[in-house]
Amino acid sequence: MKRAWQRMLSGRRLDLLDPTPMDIEIEDIAHGLSFVARWNGQTIGDWAYSVAEHSILVEEIFGLLYPKATARSRLAALLHDAPEYVLGDMISPVKAAIGQDYGVLDARLTAAIHLRFGLPAQISQQLKRQIKRADIVSARLEAERIAGFSATEADKIFGRVDADLAARLEIQLRPPRETRTAFVARHARLLEAL
Repeated sequence: MKRAWQRMLSGRRLDLLDPTPMDIEIEDIAHGLSFVARWNGQTIGDWAYSVAEHSILVEEIFGLLYPKATARSRLAALLHDAPEYVLGDMISPVKAAIGQDYGVLDARLTAAIHLRFGLPAQISQQLKRQIKRADIVSARLEAERIAGFSATEADKIFGRVDADLAARLEIQLRPPRETRTAFVARHARLLEAL
């Protein structure tokens, strides 16, 4: 039988094919995501722009777009890419080429992560769409500000972003340790607000 588990720094052994909520720790997620580079590392700056940093920004954008959102919904936004702490961040064309198998792994991990932190295994389609909207705004800003896209190209691929909203947002490039700490702290604040 092939090994399908990953040992985490917390000591947990995560079965990638059958993950359970008890094998999920926020510190493992934050650690992994802080080392996973968005845009395959093709960004400006001295530090890779990590999925952890992106997730913090998406949650911030989500809160600005939906100011009456619950802490539970904002937590779902923060954790929207959490499975990437073990699956890595693949650009959409690669995910499409891999096909259904990637989606199955992602869905299983997402369900376990959600249950671990008091969210439903599957969030509503409406909430998914709202988080995706925040995710696209983040991608649009990242594309122009740190990934070398022109404004015209970024607008064409991701759509325009409200100028007032964009002006309120900052993309941070910082060492993994700082990003990890910020991600865990944001997670803790949202859990307290549940």
